[in-house]
Amino acid sequence: MTEVDNYENVRQKLQIGRITAPNRKEIFKLMKILWNEEEIKLLSHFDSVGKKNSLKNLSKKTGIPEQEIEEILERSVNIGTIIKTDSDYRLMPLVPGIFESYFIKRQDTEENQLKVAELYRYIFKNKAPDLENVNSIRKGFRPLLPYDSEEKLIKVEESFEVENQVLPFEVVKDMIDKNDTFAVIPCQCRLIGELTGEPCKVASSELGCFVVGEGAEKWINRGKARRLTKEEAIDFLRKTEKAGLIHNTIADTSKESSRFICNCCSCHCGVLLPAKKYDYKGVVETNFVPRFDMDLCTKCEICMNKCQNEAIYHLWPSKPDLSDERMKVREEFCVGCGVCAANCPNNAIKMVKVKNDHPKRLPINFLF
Repeated sequence: MTEVDNYENVRQKLQIGRITAPNRKEIFKLMKILWNEEEIKLLSHFDSVGKKNSLKNLSKKTGIPEQEIEEILERSVNIGTIIKTDSDYRLMPLVPGIFESYFIKRQDTEENQLKVAELYRYIFKNKAPDLENVNSIRKGFRPLLPYDSEEKLIKVEESFEVENQVLPFEVVKDMIDKNDTFAVIPCQCRLIGELTGEPCKVASSELGCFVVGEGAEKWINRGKARRLTKEEAIDFLRKTEKAGLIHNTIADTSKESSRFICNCCSCHCGVLLPAKKYDYKGVVETNFVPRFDMDLCTKCEICMNKCQNEAIYHLWPSKPDLSDERMKVREEFCVGCGVCAANCPNNAIKMVKVKNDHPKRLPINFLF
């Protein structure tokens, strides 16, 4: 009789749509740290990612008493590798899902956390995306414009046939205006860089994920997030922008997508890192593009150095009067995040609205 491979069984269940768990030795190494033999055997009876598994049904499937099932799954719940709601349990993808939950909770042993960090860092750096389906890959996230965009950074040009007004889902300020509870959670992507001896040179993990409303209160109560006042929240967002981080959120307009943002760098982010490495846009671009006022621009190159996608370059002059010297944008790599405009010391960059696309709601969100 062929022995059942419970790890392979569960690996297949962690896949949904474009979210995959590749059949690679590194994935199995990761799973064997996250779940022991007893746990994975029980998880092999779970339905696929996102579907609820009640204690009653699990007991029927396995013949194991409900109390014993709870005891077996307690460690997995505590370290953040599965979700428990009342008496129901759910699987999550390896990323996004388990990765964020595991490193937000940080309840596993230090030895295991280091091993998991090394494996995730390896995966982020080496897993090639399906480049034939890049447009599908990049639909998961979209940037929000910086906090002061509406007052300082946006310019309306009537020559473009779009709705000129700035819509709430386009700016990070909307999160501040609509909520009273704010918190910050360390960036898990930069955290694994710090744990593995490859810290980010742009920002530390402390300039991490920004959460508002119910989500913020939940993580604060669990002791995993730092509460911010409204003034501190605004200051925090401005600090991330000055560091050059991109405000990324889920690429839809649901209530869930307006509760958190990831503040991302392209050297550690699991979304932006492979996009930069393989020359594609890792996120859905905003409705805005940067435009330079060359009368104000001093060619200081701050915008170029801050751009996470390396979409800005300095065109050196060849004419005697230097009239052909300018900063230029490679729009094929620009995602319209506004980091360049937020960091320009001379207010020489404005974000101009050139289209009016509305994000569509995604079929599933892994917010926990």
